[in-house]
Amino acid sequence: MRTYRFASLVCLLLLATQAHAIGPNDVYLLVNKNEPASREIAIYYCKKRAVPKDHILSFDLPAREDCSRIDYEQQILSPLREKLKDLRDKPLVVVPVYGMPLRIGRREPSASERTEQKKLDEIAEPYRKRIGELNEAIRDLEEKSKGVTAGTASDDLNSRRKEKADAEKALTSLENRRKWLEYEQSEAALDSELALLWYDRYELRRWQLNLLYFQVPESKRRNNPPMVLTARLDGPSVRVVKRMIDDAIKTEAVGLAGRVYVDARGIRFDQKTDATGHGYGGYDESMREMARLLEKEGHMDVTLDDQPGLFQPGSCPECALYCGWYSLGNFVDCCQFVPGAVAWHLASSEAVTLHDPKTKQWCKNLLEKGATATLGPVAEPYTVGFPKPAEFFGFLATGEYTLVESYWKSQLFASWMTTLIGDPLYNPFKKNPRLKVEQVKPSPAGGRMPF
Repeated sequence: MRTYRFASLVCLLLLATQAHAIGPNDVYLLVNKNEPASREIAIYYCKKRAVPKDHILSFDLPAREDCSRIDYEQQILSPLREKLKDLRDKPLVVVPVYGMPLRIGRREPSASERTEQKKLDEIAEPYRKRIGELNEAIRDLEEKSKGVTAGTASDDLNSRRKEKADAEKALTSLENRRKWLEYEQSEAALDSELALLWYDRYELRRWQLNLLYFQVPESKRRNNPPMVLTARLDGPSVRVVKRMIDDAIKTEAVGLAGRVYVDARGIRFDQKTDATGHGYGGYDESMREMARLLEKEGHMDVTLDDQPGLFQPGSCPECALYCGWYSLGNFVDCCQFVPGAVAWHLASSEAVTLHDPKTKQWCKNLLEKGATATLGPVAEPYTVGFPKPAEFFGFLATGEYTLVESYWKSQLFASWMTTLIGDPLYNPFKKNPRLKVEQVKPSPAGGRMPF
């Protein structure tokens, strides 16, 4: 057992060393040739970060935030694999730039799957009709059998209830099969899907385990293709994206300084009902652990609100780090950001658009108000689709990892909904590390991994 643990530790250390050695030569920028600002930002980033200009890869795509699954596979995935085929076993950071799609639509059913759907509909219809008839019969029998514990009416009622339960069970099975054939929840954030650049024929419904996640055992990584680090240089305008790049570089040179604001909700973590810590209580506890870690071990100025209400507008001055929840699609302008700030809000669909000037989603507004980096989902992610705050901000505060590495070390899934927005090479604590890597623990304490 000790030998196995030592060997595993050596493997993990080697992987960590390889992972956080990324630099400008590992970055490849994806631009949309039909959006002039896309290449403009890419050239700007190359100049600022010394990324080789031949690492700008151009794609012929409609200039919109959504693309179909078939367009992704034919116009992005296949050409990108060809362009990078000689780099398969080397560290890669793939960065979609302003103008590239944000979200990939669900897979469309094949001809045979559509035929099966039609058959399922034909089989299901009699069950729906019969359930309707049984509902009427049950209502009548319930009226007749009031106050009666035995007799024909009571027996008939029990019989009809059983028949209805059996019919509903059969109908649910048919409907679940139909949903499966519809490829529900096969949508994904573009850059989350691109993390599996070298993977073939994996299940698109829901998610895939991110093998870069720091708690994944070496046995699960073995014999699998390498994963790709991804982030995106995007935001509400060209001006904002360039400002994000400039702030990242300037802040990195001196070190991020400012206050930490954590907006938890006072939800208790119960290991009996949330064994993995991926429920509401687990994430709320991780926010409290983030606050304790950065305050006690990182010696940072931390404000923790552990009440259901949100930080009020303008109540968080000199904000360097922010994490909170849960104001769904309703941005609250609570933080006054210092240059280089990293901020995100845990709520569904907060990155559904980065460009709509009228949106109240958090990602676009956080960036517009001065944040340098954020993350959020392009559709419903469930809580488990977010990094644990104590892990993400913990790794970032060590100064050992860049923004993109901190994200992928703390993100459980790929091929799912969350996108990281910001300079992937940004290392805000490189000059002033607040933590040591060994101080960053699995969060919440006591939760177990679902693998």
